[in-house]
Amino acid sequence: MDAFYDILKQLIRVPSVTGHEHPYFMFLKRELEDLNVNIEYYDGVLVAKGTHPESGYISAHADRHGLICTGHNEFQYAAYIAKNQSSLAENLNKEQVLKNFEKRFTTQKVQAYEPWSGSYLGMGTIENAFLCERRENIIFQINDFDHLFPGTPIAFMDKLEIDDEIISAQLDNVLSVAILIYLYHQGYQGTAFFTASEEAGKSWRFLLDYFRRFEISTNELLVLDTSPYKTMEDLKNIDVVLRNRDENGYFRSPLKTKIKKIAIKNRIKYHYKDEYLKNIMKQNNTKSSLGITELGRIIHASKGQIQGTTLQIPTIGYHTVKETAKRESVDSILLILRKLYLEKKNLE
Repeated sequence: MDAFYDILKQLIRVPSVTGHEHPYFMFLKRELEDLNVNIEYYDGVLVAKGTHPESGYISAHADRHGLICTGHNEFQYAAYIAKNQSSLAENLNKEQVLKNFEKRFTTQKVQAYEPWSGSYLGMGTIENAFLCERRENIIFQINDFDHLFPGTPIAFMDKLEIDDEIISAQLDNVLSVAILIYLYHQGYQGTAFFTASEEAGKSWRFLLDYFRRFEISTNELLVLDTSPYKTMEDLKNIDVVLRNRDENGYFRSPLKTKIKKIAIKNRIKYHYKDEYLKNIMKQNNTKSSLGITELGRIIHASKGQIQGTTLQIPTIGYHTVKETAKRESVDSILLILRKLYLEKKNLE
């Protein structure tokens, strides 16, 4: 696994703020072309194709949370600014979001970069964060960034921390991207999609546009991601996270059964996130969302022409630079992917 973690360490150091992923896409393009993988680049999605592109369709979003300079010494959360079509107003508990942001990001080091070339523009530290009700966004105060122009992306700086049992960094969703690159190293020859602006709720449009562009339909789109939990105790009982559905619809794909069989045969601990959330609602006598996923939006918008399932790694510290996952979960998801795409005869 040393080779996998070397890939992950590299990827974490390349900034990819929501809406400003181009330098990251160029890095992925270079890495994959070095493996003789064909690359196609469309608006909002980088497409990698092996020698048998129809043998698999796997997607992972490439963006990570960060900030955008929106004026002199003014910095806003990238996923919430108006041009990214998302808003803090959509969040049911704005005060809790603010409290989390203050706790997460005060004293956090950040780096600014040129959005087209990726050139480094300087380093700073977040001093404060406060809620602006008028603009329905969180405003950050950062030292040493008064030279930046509006539109400059600012990424959180972090590095991979790894020990015998866990890994920590801003894993969402660089972990899934690293898994896909490693899968090509291992011989995967299908198609992989790296999508932009998932954190702003836009990535599904880019991916659906790709399928429509070439009149492609499939019931085996596999979407990789991380999935949030509250405590390490929660993670002890789960290696991978599956879903029957999300708020937008049911996932109807033969991949669901295949993944479940692999998990059972290899003693991989799993559960279904939608059932888990329903149980919590039942215990607390409450009603809330089953979650909204990139895949669910695609299924709904395509009226079922595109179907598939999700495969996620459970984490704690979601959307922070200390997001943590078990190494056992990484091993488990890689085993499942190998069985699905590199050892298909084992599934017959």
